[in-house]
Amino acid sequence: MSMYPCLVPEWACKTHIHVCIEQEGLSEDGGPLLAFEGDFLCNYQDTAKTVLTAEGKQVQLSGMAMFPGDICPELPVISGGTVTVFGSRRTIFQGNKARNPDGSVNFTELRLI
Repeated sequence: MSMYPCLVPEWACKTHIHVCIEQEGLSEDGGPLLAFEGDFLCNYQDTAKTVLTAEGKQVQLSGMAMFPGDICPELPVISGGTVTVFGSRRTIFQGNKARNPDGSVNFTELRLI
């Protein structure tokens, strides 16, 4: 048990999410290498922004999923993969393992597009 309070408590994680994390490198056929896959409950926040393109407006959806602890201790960093949340598949463009002063992981954050 850590002496640091969890900043993403389990009671705040109500959204079902399926996570596929890829490791660095490519498989023999040039595809991504799956490092980890699992189903979780997370604290999920959706965002949307309007991007102006030459063809007109475009809405870009993104989101953030936060989990208590380290969801993938096998990997030192999370750099890519996909999630399925609310029936939609999103791409992980950034992963963050927020660490306590002692080096343990307090929570995991996945930023999605």
